[in-house]
Amino acid sequence: MVGFSFLPAPVVKLVLFDIDGTLIRTGGAGMRAFERTGAVAFEVPNGISHLTFAGRTDTSLVREFFGGHGIAATPEHFHRFFEHYVFLLDYLLPQHIGAVCPGVPEFLDGLRALSPAPLVGLQTGNIRLGAEIKLRHYGLWHRFEIGGFGDDHEDRRELTRIARDRAGRHFQGGLAPEEVLVVGDTPHDIDCARALGARVLAVTTGGASAEELAAHDPTWLVPDLTAISAAAVAG
Repeated sequence: MVGFSFLPAPVVKLVLFDIDGTLIRTGGAGMRAFERTGAVAFEVPNGISHLTFAGRTDTSLVREFFGGHGIAATPEHFHRFFEHYVFLLDYLLPQHIGAVCPGVPEFLDGLRALSPAPLVGLQTGNIRLGAEIKLRHYGLWHRFEIGGFGDDHEDRRELTRIARDRAGRHFQGGLAPEEVLVVGDTPHDIDCARALGARVLAVTTGGASAEELAAHDPTWLVPDLTAISAAAVAG
């Protein structure tokens, strides 16, 4: 008779969250800030109709905006865009009805209660200041210790690697891919996790359906974070 050895999965040492649709919904404030920036800073009204926002980096969206309207993608133009964008984002957030996604505070509390507790960070297409503005508005920014942001790299896959590498400095020998958990709401988030070799918890609190997410084979798939405990995926 052949014997089998079933080894437990490595304990998760780093949990990385997407923001929009995973942690919070801004009620469209982010998209509206993009649209207003195009109009105010570049005299392009209604200039974002051709853009798909879900799972993208802010930098790649701005580059596509520039390309679609014949604007040179210079460092000066990127700086102008984001300077206006963060101001408008901060201004517009209180005017839109948004919310923290279900179960997020409790899930974060559950991660903190684990022993040892994993590092908790972000892997997000938002530029860092945009991420901070959004999460401060919803009282969540202080919950995150590290991250990879849209102004670190245009490629979402690279942001996940950057966040893992930054977190790895806290651990002797760094972090193995299987010690990382990515939490997200789009196929892009699942792709980022798979490219790294990490585990992935997909939630349907964003725009993607359960069927769309299941087609990308996440490790776990739940309607929202009330449906699973931190210990079940990271303990």
